[in-house]
Amino acid sequence: MAYGFTTAAYVVAAVLFILSLGGLSGQESAKRAVWYGIAGMALAVFATLIGPGAGNWALSVVLVVAGGAIGWFVAQRVQMTEMPQLVAAMHSLVGLAAVFVGFNADLELGRVLRLDEAGRAALEGFAAVIAKKDAVEVAILRVEVFLGVFIGAITFTGSVIAFGKLAGKVDGKAKKLPGGHALNAGAALASLTLGVMYFNGAGVWTLVLMTLLAFFIGYHLIMGIGGADMPVVVSMLNSYSGWAAAAIGFTLGNDLLIVVGALVGASGAILSYIMCKAMNRHFVSVILGGFGATTGPAMEVEGEQIAIDAEGVASALNDADSVIIVPGYGMAVAQAQQSVSELTRKLRAAGKEVRFAIHPVAGRLPGHMNVLLAEAKVPYDIVLEMDEINEDFPSTDVVIVIGSNDIVNPAAQEDPNSPIAGMPVLEVWKAKQVFVSKRGQGTGYSGIENPLFYKDNTRMFYGDAKASIDSLLPLIH
Repeated sequence: MAYGFTTAAYVVAAVLFILSLGGLSGQESAKRAVWYGIAGMALAVFATLIGPGAGNWALSVVLVVAGGAIGWFVAQRVQMTEMPQLVAAMHSLVGLAAVFVGFNADLELGRVLRLDEAGRAALEGFAAVIAKKDAVEVAILRVEVFLGVFIGAITFTGSVIAFGKLAGKVDGKAKKLPGGHALNAGAALASLTLGVMYFNGAGVWTLVLMTLLAFFIGYHLIMGIGGADMPVVVSMLNSYSGWAAAAIGFTLGNDLLIVVGALVGASGAILSYIMCKAMNRHFVSVILGGFGATTGPAMEVEGEQIAIDAEGVASALNDADSVIIVPGYGMAVAQAQQSVSELTRKLRAAGKEVRFAIHPVAGRLPGHMNVLLAEAKVPYDIVLEMDEINEDFPSTDVVIVIGSNDIVNPAAQEDPNSPIAGMPVLEVWKAKQVFVSKRGQGTGYSGIENPLFYKDNTRMFYGDAKASIDSLLPLIH
């Protein structure tokens, strides 16, 4: 009876997860999609706790309540600008869980193999499941354990480094140890060799050494990826965490975990591929730590950045008929979305055409800018993707760039040695006037110089993005 209920609950939960994933594709359906996911997870946890082989309910309830409380506390404290690093941190926990489950499965397997038939018959829970496996199934279990631990270990250290880079605790520039990609390849080959040895019963020491090598691979891979590619890295690690979860599902014999892990792994991989295509990056190159990146010197930038005050920007906006706003991470940091929404409302009330141009990798997480603008009640129909609006810049009177750098950098088209060479960008420099809201003259998170700031039709509107936009509001008429 319990088995039948658990199976039925898992099917319903899987459907809810699929509905949740599908609903996240649209801004208007995203809220409902999140609730589908919450309901699916609650049902999955409940069904697991009362399902076959379950035990230690008191401890399980304590851990679930404690984990939920910690999650609630963290969610209340984390700002929207910190969501990318929070996602990376969550990925690291999935990876670490995969490592722990894998080692536990190996310990249980070793314990079962040492028992006689009578001892195996008295086993309960996961150990009892292992005891019923024949030699072929035990071999398959070892493969599942190896894959789960290997992927989980890479996900853990890779996500920790990604968190550090996104949080500014680790240098965002690409860095590799001497030997670079050869070290990664050597560690991967050594891991495979240890995997073969583990499969043939060499002992747990092979699993331990492989885990240490996988920890290194995760660390070195992500250290070798620059800040400009970090949105892809977050998506890629999301995929890794999904495959690690699927491997855990096979090890534990949990069908729902297999399904959910496969959904996360596949969707993360597809999203990573789409983002790589949007950035004109080779998917394999990015996941191998920037393999094949340009090595020549970047083009020298000539000229000077010319500043402008609020009165100058407001005058241009009052005279303009068409305005395009390009939001970036700087808008998120300054929490300027409400001010930008109010500026949009005033400009539209004055009869001007106002639209937003969203690059696929704007911010540090896919959809980052869309979420902020939706939160500020900016109408969906004036928020356009890069492919929908890029051709309109030459006929646009004013473009306001708020805290963006790489996604509006003409070096992507003009400098073959730029770290972002070939990446599709918003061609804002083709507009009649461009105003860039920026804190100072630095190169930004990725450390890449931007020739846009030195062009004749560009003026730099220095200062905190929220304060700068607020200073424009009383001047618009």
